[in-house]
Amino acid sequence: MRYGLIAGSSRFPVLALEEARRLGHEVVVIALKDHAPPEVEALAARCYWITIAELGRLIDILKSEGLTEVIMAGQVKHVSLFSSLKPDWRLFRVLMSLEERNTDALIGAVQKELEREGIRLADSTRLLKPLLAGEGPLTRRKPDAEERKDIDYGRRVANALAGFDIGQSVAVCERACVAVEAMEGTDAMLRRAASLVNGRPLRLVKVSRRRAHLLFDVPVAGPGTIRTMIETGTTALAVDAGRTLLLDRDEMLSLADAHSIAVVGCLPEGE
Repeated sequence: MRYGLIAGSSRFPVLALEEARRLGHEVVVIALKDHAPPEVEALAARCYWITIAELGRLIDILKSEGLTEVIMAGQVKHVSLFSSLKPDWRLFRVLMSLEERNTDALIGAVQKELEREGIRLADSTRLLKPLLAGEGPLTRRKPDAEERKDIDYGRRVANALAGFDIGQSVAVCERACVAVEAMEGTDAMLRRAASLVNGRPLRLVKVSRRRAHLLFDVPVAGPGTIRTMIETGTTALAVDAGRTLLLDRDEMLSLADAHSIAVVGCLPEGE
């Protein structure tokens, strides 16, 4: 197969490209500057580096390569919306058409712009289905009764917030929502939460958004998530089964086991 891949941050695009190479696919990478890891260049058939503000150039590259299908792999820092980069005319037009600038609205509008040019967004997890979290305990230790109560409470809060497209994660302590993830990301949210609870244990709850597709902004966790949990005294992680990528899964779960952290996959709301 031959397709394009828009590479954002985290190990997501690297793992997707490694699997594509194993399968013999030809992948042209459009790597986002200040987001994508440098390793994507060596794994791509060809690699173009652009800024997040260059929507017109993205489309020109895809069309010049004759690509009609593209995968979005990796995260885009939402705070980039407030960077000093000036959007090109195409992105400026998209931004001016939006009533809200949350993830669904912005990437949904970009998706429509691509479709006008005959370019389709594909399932971003299609190369990494084995890395999607399963349902039930994923580590040797299951959440205890107190952690379970915090997880159940946190999932109610996180799913309610997901409807507003604010963030994917919340930090909970003793059935209180200590911090909500917004543009700063999960790690920064956990560190902020840890500064507020005077050493009491935290629980991290991460949910997927209420949408029927996995085209973009798929929740991810990995060894880095576990390391931040260790640093902040977070003892349990709950994710949506079948809708959350566990990057470097074996390393992640081994690290969690070594520090007695419980990781559990929960049935997504509405399923």
